[in-house]
Amino acid sequence: MTQELVSLTIIMAVAAVSPIVAQLIPGRFIPQTVLLLAAGAALGPYGLGIIEVNDAVKLLNELGMAFLFLLAGYEIDPKRLAGHQGKVGLLTWGITLGLAWLVVTFLPFFTKQGINGVATVIALTTTALGTLMPILKERNLEGTPIGDAIISYGTWGELGPILAMAILLSTRTGWQTMLVLGAFLAICLLCAMLPTKALKTGHRLYRFLTENANTSSQTLMRLTTFLLIFLVTISALFELDAVLGAFAAGFILRYIIPDGSKSLEMKLEGVGYGFLIPVFFVVSGAAINVRAVAGRPALLVAFIVMLMLIRAVPVYVALSLDKRENPLSSHHRVTVALYCTTALPIIVAVTSLAVKVGTMQGDTASTLVAAGAITVFLMPLLGSITYQVADVHPVTAVREIAHTPSDWRTIVREHAQVRALLHHQDRLKRMAETLESLEKQEGLNGLDSRRAELVERARLEIDRQLKELGLDPQLTTQLPHNYRYPKN
Repeated sequence: MTQELVSLTIIMAVAAVSPIVAQLIPGRFIPQTVLLLAAGAALGPYGLGIIEVNDAVKLLNELGMAFLFLLAGYEIDPKRLAGHQGKVGLLTWGITLGLAWLVVTFLPFFTKQGINGVATVIALTTTALGTLMPILKERNLEGTPIGDAIISYGTWGELGPILAMAILLSTRTGWQTMLVLGAFLAICLLCAMLPTKALKTGHRLYRFLTENANTSSQTLMRLTTFLLIFLVTISALFELDAVLGAFAAGFILRYIIPDGSKSLEMKLEGVGYGFLIPVFFVVSGAAINVRAVAGRPALLVAFIVMLMLIRAVPVYVALSLDKRENPLSSHHRVTVALYCTTALPIIVAVTSLAVKVGTMQGDTASTLVAAGAITVFLMPLLGSITYQVADVHPVTAVREIAHTPSDWRTIVREHAQVRALLHHQDRLKRMAETLESLEKQEGLNGLDSRRAELVERARLEIDRQLKELGLDPQLTTQLPHNYRYPKN
């Protein structure tokens, strides 16, 4: 028991320090998740050996993964899933699965590495929606068109691989697998229908639960935890992955409470992000054999590149073809595609299962998990850089320079100034007011004319971005504060 407590103490110390370190890093461009994974790798069995992954820690790790997928499933709006963007997301994931199968099956590289199986195919199609949600919240993208698109496409990037794991990685025959999944689905429907009927009829038990939700009884929180553990247990009894049960619990919870419950959400996030989910990420990092990863750099890089080609490119193409329904600009589409390439929890789950059944070596699994961990850091960073570069409108600048090469310095400076004005709209407003007063008095000189041109260009860019958000530039002159993609 002492060793279990020591390991848990160290894990929670890492969890407590990680957000502080992330805040102190200039630009805050490293998510807390990356720090948790890195600390786990450094302190785990393949590092300094301070953290021992014993049975007690493994149980908390499983509960942490369960809470992560519970919250991911809870974020999914069934209406959005059945809507236009949800259907396009499903079709896109299907195309991704087909591309992954072709690449893994016929590309000699994967055969030489010994990872030309179904587990690798599934790992290449995943989006870590559960991991992305706290990052989207930290960066004020939740509720924006970019955030909505990430959730719509990322939902199938998480749900699709979970179902594929249950069907394609099952050790049963085809009809047995379908029978087990059917039984699991029936249990899930029962779990969803009973509370819904109680809600509609105003049953006395339902009134008791809601009235005591915020007392010491914490009835709704206890029932939610029971639902989660019950479905995870059913998954284990049916020899399905625990991820399926956890995700189903979150989805059922959203179905029961379609408009959400702020009180319940705060409690779930408190238990999840405050305790169990950091344990999951630290233990996932502890499972990474750093020496094995260092010995296979080609596989590490190739897997990340394949993730971008197989997952990001189809998402970008789908957003481009669906531009009428989703009028995102090109750099927004790149941002969504990169975020949807963030992968980790499913990779951890699918590689663990593959190692358990003997279809993948432990060193290979470590490398793929490390690649997934890198995407958690790399993809949001690339999305940020893409957005910042796009704000300068490099294509327009190149065209202007091609037309008047002698003015290249002025053109580059002007584009940089427009970007600065967009990030400081109060400065833009003050400059515009000054120019208007000068116009009324004596007119504009050469320098002021140049400033007026910059202001007009910045205003046109703001109008374009407002229209993209579905807002009327005649009624709204300021971009929402949560619209601008952060610097890092």
